[in-house]
Amino acid sequence: MVYLDYNATTPLAPEARDAMLPFLDGCYGNPSSIHAAGRSARAAIDDARDEVAAFLGVRAHEVIFTGGGTESCNLGVIGLARAHAARGKHVITSATEHHAVLHAFEYLQHFEGFQVTILPVNRLGMIDPSTLRRAIRADTTLVSVMHANNETGVIAPLAELGAICSEKGIRFHSDAIQTFGKIQVRPRELGLSALSIAGHKFYGPKGVGILWLDAGVAISRIGHGGAHENTRRPGTENVAGIVGLATAARVVLPRAESGSARLGLLRERLWDGIASVCPQAVRNGDPECTLSNTLNVSFPGADGEALLIGLDLEGICVSSGSACMVGSVQASHVLLAMGVPHASALATIRFSLGHETTLDDIGETVRALACVLENQPVPA
Repeated sequence: MVYLDYNATTPLAPEARDAMLPFLDGCYGNPSSIHAAGRSARAAIDDARDEVAAFLGVRAHEVIFTGGGTESCNLGVIGLARAHAARGKHVITSATEHHAVLHAFEYLQHFEGFQVTILPVNRLGMIDPSTLRRAIRADTTLVSVMHANNETGVIAPLAELGAICSEKGIRFHSDAIQTFGKIQVRPRELGLSALSIAGHKFYGPKGVGILWLDAGVAISRIGHGGAHENTRRPGTENVAGIVGLATAARVVLPRAESGSARLGLLRERLWDGIASVCPQAVRNGDPECTLSNTLNVSFPGADGEALLIGLDLEGICVSSGSACMVGSVQASHVLLAMGVPHASALATIRFSLGHETTLDDIGETVRALACVLENQPVPA
């Protein structure tokens, strides 16, 4: 099997698994308990918090552990919007956000009376900072733009957007779930107020994430219960998951730069191979400003679902730019926002590479694609 779906999830790093095992067996205390077992669990969380904070260049008390990336994005968007609603109820996001963010904005609009502005992107999937400046109003209180797109890998100009938000005194959140572990993520340097991370995107466990929240920035809880995470996120902490997340970060981050360079070469080799077996293929996104591991390709005239199934039968694990919702295939909202024709958006595949991807994997993928296309020819 060739696995090229690392943007969906990554395998658990052996070091992270080993670090988690004691907290799945003998060290099972509740970190809120005051006895020795509880204190041991609390110490593990505190150590993980310190470590993650150092990687981000922030203070430990600004790190909030959550149940994953979606919860982090929901807390960052809804929590910040509610906390600052007295100042204004106009919020801004982009058309190519992950649904964890887009649906949070839709909720604010439909159920809490917020007005939402959706920023467009150009044909390469990039946001022009001037569109943000024009969209800001006197009652704007929150902007959320993802660091890098999960489908195309396009990296947003966060520093420029952050400078505009800082100038206007607006809170700025970013979904950095695809970037942490791949490129440097320093939220203060990007002008952010809050940032979301998910463990399973960088070889950590599923079911654990982080919301970094700048000190002094007010946020409203979106869940109700105990006073966990400094009263910002109720619920008993996932000790094993938190330890695994911090360990994965410790393993992955030191090799991120060299790994990025290697994956960039493999990605270009993959694109060259795809172009050779299917000259009609179209590469989506800005190739000069994108994550090195991500390649999004449309095959005009092809049946995207058949391509995915055919590649799966050949042992190639990839994703589509479309999603199956209640049995119906829908075109990717990201690609449509970029102006990709509907039919082409339905015939799109995302290839995302990772630490275990080899040159042989690339060759096998191109071979398998050629075989699938031979059985389902793309019109010239």
